[in-house]
Order: sequence, then C-alpha cells, then structure tokens
Amino acid sequence: MTQLIDPSSPQYFKQTSNEPYLRHDYKVVYSDGTYQVFDNYEDAQLLWWNRSGNFLSHIEVLDRKQEVKGFK
Repeated sequence: MTQLIDPSSPQYFKQTSNEPYLRHDYKVVYSDGTYQVFDNYEDAQLLWWNRSGNFLSHIEVLDRKQEVKGFK
C-alpha cells in the first residue's frame, strides 16, 4: 500500500497558481524553411498532427523574454 505525504509536511506540494504556464512559444517549421509561431503547445501540436507527412520538419521551443527579477 502506498503511503501519502501528510499535508502538514514541508514536502507536501500545493498548487500555487491557476494561471496558465506561458514561458514558451512554439515554432512549427515546415520542410521548405517557412514557419508559424504559436503561443501555446496545443495549437502547435494540432497543426503538427493535421499536417504531418513530408510537409513539416520539426517544432522548436522558444523561451519568452522574462522580466528580470532580483537584486540590483
């Protein structure tokens, strides 16, 4: 039987935000070098599965520019 972590334990994880995870863009590259950029993986994946075959080359994961935080 699996023993669960008690919610009072410091190892217990709680979700900290309901906001979507938006740290990356996704670049779908066609075999001719043209591309489309999507702001979410689901749309990039939808295009990939609907246009698979010899027309698509790959998907690149692009980091979004993040606001610099920390000490100055």
